[in-house]
Amino acid sequence: MQAEFDNPTMKFSVADLLDHLSFDQPIPKATLAKILKLTNKADKDRLDFALDGLSKLGLLSRQEDDGLQRDRCEDLLDARLRCSSKGFCFAIRDDGGDDIYIRDHQLNHAWNGDRVLVRVTREGGRRRSPEGGVQCILERGTKSLLAQVERQQDRLVAAPLDDRMLTSIELPAEAEQHLPDESATSVVEVKIDRYPVAQHSAQGHVARPLPLHAGPAADRDLLLTKAGLHERPSAPRGSVKSPASKGRTDLTEQPSLLLSSWQRSDAPPLPAVHVEARDGGSRLWLHAPSVAERFGQGNSLDLWLRERAEAICMGEQWLPLLTPAITKACRFKEGESSDALTVRLDIDAKGNLTDWEFMLSTIRPVVGISVTQLLALAERKPKSRSIPAALKSIKEQLGQLQTLFFCADCLIAHERSTGSVALDLRPPQMDALGDLRWADPSGQSHRWVDVIDRTDPNSILQPLLRAADRAWGQHCAALHLPGISRVSSEPETAVLTEVAKTAVALDLPLELDEDGSPTAQELITVFAESDQRRVLEQQLSHALAHPQFQAEIRPQDHTNDNHLESDTPPVPWCCASLSYAQLANQQIILSLLRDGKGRPNVRQKESLNLGRRGCAEQLKWALFTGAQEEKLTSIVNHRQVQRLNSRRRRVLELQRDLLAMVQARSAEPLVGQDAEGRVSGVQSYGFFVEVGETRVEGLVHVSSLNDDWYEYRSRQNRLVGRKNRRVYQLGDKVHVRVIKVDVLRNQIDLEVIPEPSAEDYLSSDNKAMGRGDRPMAVSLSDD
Repeated sequence: MQAEFDNPTMKFSVADLLDHLSFDQPIPKATLAKILKLTNKADKDRLDFALDGLSKLGLLSRQEDDGLQRDRCEDLLDARLRCSSKGFCFAIRDDGGDDIYIRDHQLNHAWNGDRVLVRVTREGGRRRSPEGGVQCILERGTKSLLAQVERQQDRLVAAPLDDRMLTSIELPAEAEQHLPDESATSVVEVKIDRYPVAQHSAQGHVARPLPLHAGPAADRDLLLTKAGLHERPSAPRGSVKSPASKGRTDLTEQPSLLLSSWQRSDAPPLPAVHVEARDGGSRLWLHAPSVAERFGQGNSLDLWLRERAEAICMGEQWLPLLTPAITKACRFKEGESSDALTVRLDIDAKGNLTDWEFMLSTIRPVVGISVTQLLALAERKPKSRSIPAALKSIKEQLGQLQTLFFCADCLIAHERSTGSVALDLRPPQMDALGDLRWADPSGQSHRWVDVIDRTDPNSILQPLLRAADRAWGQHCAALHLPGISRVSSEPETAVLTEVAKTAVALDLPLELDEDGSPTAQELITVFAESDQRRVLEQQLSHALAHPQFQAEIRPQDHTNDNHLESDTPPVPWCCASLSYAQLANQQIILSLLRDGKGRPNVRQKESLNLGRRGCAEQLKWALFTGAQEEKLTSIVNHRQVQRLNSRRRRVLELQRDLLAMVQARSAEPLVGQDAEGRVSGVQSYGFFVEVGETRVEGLVHVSSLNDDWYEYRSRQNRLVGRKNRRVYQLGDKVHVRVIKVDVLRNQIDLEVIPEPSAEDYLSSDNKAMGRGDRPMAVSLSDD
């Protein structure tokens, strides 16, 4: 049985409803309606309809006193639906279990991106995924979409541009004005009025047309609409709080530095840093803007920020997480005193964290470090006595910069020694990408570690921020505090195996045994000296999914547990201007430093430093009052983290689409021109080529290779001509011609300009006999 009650006209989703029901304590229906803010009769009738359906599904039960209680359904799994353009759909489980294959007749009208409850109907085997069916749609992931209006027989429909949306939406007659003419492609935003149910199709209406060739601003609007992130409610009214001055450590005499590669004035504020050489290692102070002190936890502004979830970089424009007033109050400025949330880290020469202390502080940064200055520093000769003009403003801090580089190198070396994968996959340096050209300082965009670029201040910040996140992860685990951690799944074994096969086919020194795939670290070592390093690392990146947030809700038993660094995931908190997950963790740090009890009673004179490493070993009393602990645990919950992960996925996909669109725009003037590129991927239907400094990727379809019949050899990941034995494989340099650019779908068609071969020197008769005019095709082979 399939149930789907959350349509665009309803004020709640099934997920919202179930979140407010308890497994143990019944809740009156009237109370539930009040919580969901349902006041009129129509909304309450919809609630009754939803409750009846969920009761039939066995998800809840009604008590005699009209109380509602959630039932435990062990055979129903919470998951997110992920579909492909080829019609394959999988339910990605929230508990990290095996993905469940969903056949089309078992989707029950669920769409790509929906949260669903799935029942497994067939267990998986060694090489087969488990199969199942959607039993209930908890929450719709699509409320509007980009589409083209088409006429199908006697009706108008919207055909989604996203080919993972395996559906069409019926439109009213007035949508006829948006039918594309022969000379132009028309794109529209369609809002869903009714999701499909039973035999009834989905219905929607055209909200607005969107231009395709109206400049960068129009492109950004189109991509935001595609991601469903174009509608951003205004912030509630409220004043910005001033942090309390009591209990702060005065660090204004410390010459801290402001590192940032971002050049937009609306870019989010980043932490300041100061470092000193110490005992063969480093002592690092990291000062984060204390966003959590600027408003009250749980108030209307806090709830608005939860829904906003992320700051979004659109290249030449930022859509910030924070309000302008909070951003202005939190931004550090050279020579001005500012309140901060600080951690002091002691780091040995091997990159281990040997000690730390969290504190509230006041700082006064002395100077900013920009891309221009780091470029000048990189180009300066080591023994040169002259100082370039770009470095004169920071000449007093050049020694500290060198220590900072050393500290970052030590931390990266430690991460590699503990299994982190370092890849050099920086985006192309295109002016049109704006602030997307630079590294993400929080390091949350992907699972791997970026190779340090000493001309990019954000890249230098990355390992420092990750070290601070690791320190807080261990500290809050030792104190049994809740938090939102950053976790990464294991690399996909099948992808690692395919990359390894490609490396072997390229004659790289890699040995494969029968026990399993090589580790990602082993592959990186082999790639290091290869000319094909970039394209191989690109293939490897596909095995490394981006990190997810995870709610860490620990009981406050105050026992002394041993928390190993390798067992404790990092808990990010330094960049609260970038994501609400980090802001929530800052709220917990602030609660510890402001409200935590550092002594068992007022008669105890000495107070325990709750921000210092090892304090949990001395803690023998309750850290918080009951009310404080209840407030603390309300900051983190699984439902909220699911929403944060959903928004994070959409933002990352949006930024990937923006990069692809900028690259496609750069390729438009190249239509009809020849270029040199490198093969970046091989499939049975053709191969992909990266062209030029912009690294725009196009497809050479196998049907355009009309000089021979090409076989796809999957074990070597290459195409091989049957007659001329010409080979196309990963990393090969090829000459191509740009045939067509479809900016809307980010598709670029290429054709190969063949290199001269011995056959070109044969007689024309022999050429004719060798080639003929027969049509060419592709066959599959595992030889």
